[in-house]
Amino acid sequence: MRRNSQHIIIGLTAALTAICLATALAPAGTASAAAVVSQSSGAKTAPGMPRFGDSGPAVKALQEAIVRNGFTLRGGATGTFDARTRTVLRTFQKVVGLKVTGVVDAPTARVLKLTNGSTTTTAPAATSTTATPTTVAPSTTVAPAAPAPSYPFTADNLPVRGNKGDSVVVVQKALAAAGLQVRGGIDGSFGSGTTATIAEFQTARSLAPSGLLDVATARALGLVAPEVAPAPVAKTAAPALLAAGSLPRRGQKSSAVVVVQQALVNNGITVKGGVDGVFGVATTIALRTYQAANGLAVTGLADFATALKLGLVEAPAVSIAVFPMQGACNFEDTWHAPRGGGRLHLGVDIIAAEGKAIYAVVDGTITKTYTAATDKLTGFGARLTAADGTYFFYGHFQRIADGIAVGTKVKAGQVIGYNGKSGATNTPHLHFEVHPRGGEAINPYPIVKAIDACHVTAPLPVPAP
Repeated sequence: MRRNSQHIIIGLTAALTAICLATALAPAGTASAAAVVSQSSGAKTAPGMPRFGDSGPAVKALQEAIVRNGFTLRGGATGTFDARTRTVLRTFQKVVGLKVTGVVDAPTARVLKLTNGSTTTTAPAATSTTATPTTVAPSTTVAPAAPAPSYPFTADNLPVRGNKGDSVVVVQKALAAAGLQVRGGIDGSFGSGTTATIAEFQTARSLAPSGLLDVATARALGLVAPEVAPAPVAKTAAPALLAAGSLPRRGQKSSAVVVVQQALVNNGITVKGGVDGVFGVATTIALRTYQAANGLAVTGLADFATALKLGLVEAPAVSIAVFPMQGACNFEDTWHAPRGGGRLHLGVDIIAAEGKAIYAVVDGTITKTYTAATDKLTGFGARLTAADGTYFFYGHFQRIADGIAVGTKVKAGQVIGYNGKSGATNTPHLHFEVHPRGGEAINPYPIVKAIDACHVTAPLPVPAP
């Protein structure tokens, strides 16, 4: 036995000597002998899949597939199947319920959507010792380019809440692969459980926690092809965006005040005292100056209209012509706040005294009405649909206005109901939702905040027919 081992060692030594000689003559980028030797250990690796120690495009495709499924690979996709790649691969296999092998076996290749292809970079053939080194042309096998990864969705066909079927299963499995437990299980139904899990994923990835499968979220989950970044163009840095519900107020000291002050300075407005992060008299005067110069209400406040003009808040996705409630009233951003039964809040609650007028926010048609007798959550309410299919849902009326029924054409500013506390609430308020083009609800807070009229207590004039 010892003699056989010695023969094997002598044979390997000779082979390695030949390989090292060929490698010394190989051009830059040729795989090393060590990479070739290490491939002998992957007995369970699927045919054509990369093995520990390999380098090349196929290894990079493996690493990118792992990252696309939500796993962090320190150092990025380097194209080398090293120890860190094997560790992350084992973690991926454990999370998605595969056998933890640390190799790209057939089930792992299927889940990662890797196609069969040559991944091994072959070492140069050993040359004769009698040949002139400068004339040796080492033989190499060039690995084919890694196949372009496929994606289950495009930006135009993402599943939405209420969908059921295989497409929803794909989304739920992607969430599970990202290390999240899908509430309600992988059942192919896009309901409140999937919505809540998407919001949890978005929060973890510093995305807006809307609970919607938007394009940014789908890309983060590896469900949509990554966006091709345009060539960088030198330009002045845009001001930082602020949340519509957290604009700074007088007396406040914060980084948000710095953002407002800097935006005023950038627009040619002098802030006495400089950009110091203190919202005092100087900032108030500067805001008044800017508002007067731009045709805004001169309040001296960092209100939504002023912040929008300064480019400090995002423009609402939908605009409305009339604020939905007669003042005095108040409201806060409670988008996706938890509600009973695992539900998430999909609207904004505008609180006012019972009996206050509720207005049509745009011209449109009443397409649905609700009653306290049949709609336990909503109580009395209505759905107003605009010409483009966008609809606005109103709930908790005291009563629906006379003459308002399904099919009624209404004008913006027309009274369609009166504020109350019907349905599942004890506080008089209007529950107001916005559904662009008839789709999923979006956060209505910026939309109503843009034309906040809670201070307007007088009834609006009856709109002309």
